[in-house]
Formats: sequence, C-alpha cells, structure tokens
Amino acid sequence: LLSAMAAKDGVVIQTVEMHTGGEPLRIIKSGYPPLQGSTILEKRRYVRANLDHLRTSLMAEPRGHSDMYGALLVEKDLPEADLAVLFMHNEGYSTMCGHAVIALGRYAVDHGLVTPSSPETLVRIQCPCGLITAHTEYREGKTGAVWFESVPSFAFAVDKKIQVPGYGEIRYDIGYGGTFYALAEVKQFGLDLATTPVHQLVAAADALSTAVKASVTITHPDSPDLAFLYGTILTDGKNEFSEEPTANLCVFADCQVDRSPCGSGVMARTAVQFHKKQIQLGQKRMFVSGKVGSMFTGKPQRVIQYGDYQDAVIVEVGGRGHYLGEAKFWFEADDELSKGFLVK
Repeated sequence: LLSAMAAKDGVVIQTVEMHTGGEPLRIIKSGYPPLQGSTILEKRRYVRANLDHLRTSLMAEPRGHSDMYGALLVEKDLPEADLAVLFMHNEGYSTMCGHAVIALGRYAVDHGLVTPSSPETLVRIQCPCGLITAHTEYREGKTGAVWFESVPSFAFAVDKKIQVPGYGEIRYDIGYGGTFYALAEVKQFGLDLATTPVHQLVAAADALSTAVKASVTITHPDSPDLAFLYGTILTDGKNEFSEEPTANLCVFADCQVDRSPCGSGVMARTAVQFHKKQIQLGQKRMFVSGKVGSMFTGKPQRVIQYGDYQDAVIVEVGGRGHYLGEAKFWFEADDELSKGFLVK
C-alpha cells in the first residue's frame, strides 16, 4: 500500500546512510531529476538554481536536521574519474568534503562502482574543487579505512588581526583545503573546546566568519565558484607538529557543526602549518574532534605550485566511514511541510 501511494505521487528518492567520525552522510543514489550542465561546477549551479527544494527536503526537518550533510551522485565529466559528487548541507552546496570522500571510498567499492583489489582499491572521485584520489582498504572481501590525496591546499592569509564584535581583536589565518576556512585559537574568545557549551563555540565561530566575510576578499586560482569563506575552525592552538593529537571544531555554512575533525579542515590546517614551517613533508599528525573525540590523520605529502602559491601542498587525509542503513523517501503532493524546515 505504501509503495503504491509513493508511486502515485511520483517522487521517490533512495539513499544510503553513513557517518564518518560521527558526521552524517546521506548518499543520494537515485530519484533526482536529470541535471543540466557539462561540467560539475555547472551542475552545482543548476541544482542551486533549480532543484534546491530537494536539498531542503532531504537535509532539513522532518527528514533531516540542521546539521545533516548529503552527497548527490552525478554524472562525471572527467574521464579518469570513477564517480562524481555534489555536496550539500543546511545552507547550500560545498565544493569539498573530506568526511564524505572517506565514506564514499567505501561506498564506491561496496556498490560496484570500481573493481576491488587487495590490499587497497583506488577510487577517483570528482568533486567540485577537483579530482580526489582515495585509497580504500580492502581485505578478504571487506572494505575498511580510507585515505585520500587532496587537491592543492594552501595558506591564503596568515597572522591576520580583526576586530570581532563581542570578542575584541582576534588573530586568525585563512587556509584552503578544497574550500576556505578561517582558523583561530579558541582561547582568544575566552572559551575551551572541551568544556564550553557548543552554542557558545558556534556563536564565536560565526562571529569571526561574519567579520572576515565583511572585510576580506577571497580569491581562488582556478574559479570564482570556489572563492568563498565556508566557515571557521576553532583550534586548541597546538599547531607545532607533535605525536599528540590537536583538537578543533569546525562551524560551517549556516552555523552547522561538524561532528568529525573535518577532512577539508584538516587539509586547510595542514597547509597553513606547512607554510609556517610547523610541520614537514611526511609527518603524519592526528586531528581530533573537539566534542566527539573522533580522529582523522593529516600528512603533507608533496609541494606543488598552484597559481601564485609556491608552497601549496597535497595533503593525505585518513579516517573511516561506517554504514547506518538505507532509506527510501517519499514526497506526498499534499504535504505542506515536504520541502523542509529548520527549528533552531
């Protein structure tokens, strides 16, 4: 009966539900209308302009929540890619997402998008920021940990100061890891990652993001579509390389809180640390979520010139995604709340 009702209304979207380090990922595998655009950035513009009601339907309540994250599998336009993906969240569409890439590394192998090989399987994922090569552990027919090689990551601005209303002068950096982040030590705000309530950390991070967006013009070597500040990462200030993990909390989009250490944030932090000579090529660092305690690894692999950035780096980021289940979402024509809402 329920399947008949869904078929009558005509819209059924099927997903696979995963998480990486506690950060959710809703992989949309079928049900979306065909997308227009010959490149992945054109497809990103198309869904934003024409299909955003589906993003809000799947990310927001009652199907999701204010911190839901999604990955829409789309047709690739790079011949060397195995799959292509658009990322979505509570505000719109990101250009890079490390926790999603880690989960998709397992998904691609387990769902036959690539031919598995042991001890690891290469998965080439086209993201809006560029091609990412993931390495998926594969032993005795089972997938495991995933590590990936980033797009060129770089320090956009370092040791800057800005007046943030309610907090005074804040020192910050801006790093790029497929998307741009402001990076600031949390103690400048009089807060602590472990003990301060999340809503206070979110308020501080959002205040810095707002101030930086109002005063700094972001540029990207390749495309204006990539030139925007995605959010702020509050850190414990332990930027010098150490065997001990460094903690952070990423607040992005519309005050969305990343439960994981944030894969693209690890790329951005590592690039800034490398620029400041706080970490060397080949040194693997552990990055831990300031609230959940989950962990990613980050390692600057090699230097690459990227536009005017002489010391951009390719960063290896590692973690593990886990399956939660599958879902089939129906959209009844008379449901006035079907397009989603957020109570915050």
